[in-house]
Amino acid sequence: MMKTLIVTSLLVAVVSAGFVPISQQRLPLVPLMPEEELEGRITNGELAKPGQFKYQAGLKLAFGDKFAWCGGTLLSNQWVLTAAHCTDGADGVTVYLGATDMLNENEEGQERIEVSKSNIIVHEHWDPNTLTNDISLIKLPVAVKFNDYIQPATLPKKGQYSSYDGEMVWASGWGRDSDSATSVSQFLRYIEVPVLPRTDCTKFYIGSVTDKMICISGKDGKSTCNGDSGGPLVYKEGDTNYVIGATSFGIVIGCEKGWPGVFTRVTAYLDWIEETSGLVNE
Repeated sequence: MMKTLIVTSLLVAVVSAGFVPISQQRLPLVPLMPEEELEGRITNGELAKPGQFKYQAGLKLAFGDKFAWCGGTLLSNQWVLTAAHCTDGADGVTVYLGATDMLNENEEGQERIEVSKSNIIVHEHWDPNTLTNDISLIKLPVAVKFNDYIQPATLPKKGQYSSYDGEMVWASGWGRDSDSATSVSQFLRYIEVPVLPRTDCTKFYIGSVTDKMICISGKDGKSTCNGDSGGPLVYKEGDTNYVIGATSFGIVIGCEKGWPGVFTRVTAYLDWIEETSGLVNE
């Protein structure tokens, strides 16, 4: 009963990238936070090496004269996958590719691309109240050239769906590295964690985890956190990086509390991605 009460009162806890000011990081979702206060790191993760996560995108989103930070996944030379709660209402976005140090514009391999509002496509059935259909696409105005630092992730094959339950997967981003972190995070971090079966995940988030979502275990305090929203969840098979999730939400009481991180399940949106971008893995 106690767990149910906690979930009911705190589920507004979207792990929403740069959307939560430091002074309110334990409160329900609020829309924006100044760039100078951005803090974000994967909790209890490892520092990424340059070129280790070539598909990782960083997103500096403009909302009027304010900014927010999210993550994304490069799907091709012109498309980036992210979360709807990141891009909904954005006036534009700067897409960072090939980056590990987001504050170093002279970092080897790093590219920054300005994208207008018209190139941001939010899922038409995105519902911020239930956090369903939390997915969007960004079309780059120019095709990026692939190199040792920038390469796309691979979409799962249509018709070969998997729950990925128990499989080890990789999450990465610039999200907070602890619940007590108070400084801006410059460097990309990552975790390798198991996928948590939906039946186990729903015990934490009563009635809120649908079959269009995928969860990771929060064991040992390893999780996604504020600053990671929209970023990649990847299943590695040999040299292939299959993007199977986009960071969506967690619990407001903190990222190190052992609660699962919840992602939009990419396999549930392959038709939408194909219809919107033309990208498909048959």
